[in-house]
Amino acid sequence: MAIDYSKMRGLTARDLISALKRDGFAMVRQAGSHKQFRHADRRQVTVAYHRRGGSFQIGTLKAMVEHQARWTEVDLRRLGLVR
Repeated sequence: MAIDYSKMRGLTARDLISALKRDGFAMVRQAGSHKQFRHADRRQVTVAYHRRGGSFQIGTLKAMVEHQARWTEVDLRRLGLVR
């Protein structure tokens, strides 16, 4: 099932980082504005942000959600990122 990113258009770095932590990711390092989070199952997500309140572009969001965190729409609902 494809994820509807229009429901996540206003997702901020703060919201994404909070969801990563709720899902068991822990920050392992930071280089400038790039924070790297790792899960016990070896998934790794890099969150690059320049303003904590700024939202992500759809392509960047898709890379972090689908390719790095490997979340499905069910996961996004469970984490409170979409309704």
